[in-house]
Amino acid sequence: MSRIPSPVVRLADSVVTEIENQILDGALRPGDRIPSERKLAEDFGVSRPSIREALQKLVAKGLLITRHGGGTTVTDKLDAPFMDPWQDMVKDHPLLHRDILEFREMLESQAAALAAQRATDVDLARIDKAYATMDAAYASKDLNASIEADVAFHQAIAEASHNVLIGHLTASLMRMIHDHVSNNLKHSHTRPAQWEQLRSQHRAIWKAIKANKADKASASAKEHSGFIRESIENNALDAHRRVSALRRAGAN
Repeated sequence: MSRIPSPVVRLADSVVTEIENQILDGALRPGDRIPSERKLAEDFGVSRPSIREALQKLVAKGLLITRHGGGTTVTDKLDAPFMDPWQDMVKDHPLLHRDILEFREMLESQAAALAAQRATDVDLARIDKAYATMDAAYASKDLNASIEADVAFHQAIAEASHNVLIGHLTASLMRMIHDHVSNNLKHSHTRPAQWEQLRSQHRAIWKAIKANKADKASASAKEHSGFIRESIENNALDAHRRVSALRRAGAN
């Protein structure tokens, strides 16, 4: 009885799979521009017609978008279904803030635990670099640099979890609550004790992941996220009190 030959995988399909993997792994991010057909053909070692066919398939799947004169870029389709409905809801319903921050607490604690278990040498090098950049920004009290580096540090941990959903959801979530995180850091920036507490919490997460201590990493991340949630809630309450006080003062 003769064996049934395995189906031959088309070169274009192999390219599709590889680019999809790069999108899922975060190597290609929403908005990133795809290299030219010539460059891709050289990188993958296939013909330009195969590259062209692969790109057409990815566009048809909605993972890439082609604009006339603007080249081909990675779409935000993977993030949009999660972000779009909630973005406006958060603006219109302040009570959702607490739920979202609680979700962040669960997500980041799980990400830290998995990163402590699964991070490769490459992942740890990225986390080390992100931590060093962030800690230097905190030490110099450079607010804008601290905000950017803070987000990058947590994203590096999320990607080191080697869970595709955690990586993408963390990126989406941080974009959705960016204003809250920024305002909270601005508030803490004027309070040295809080600023140093945040710095210390980041150090604890970083050390636990490097030591492969999943439980410690999870607990440290949960403590950090809980601290931020309480700070944001307290800031909102303080702002509400100030507005109320101004109303009363204006009425007299």
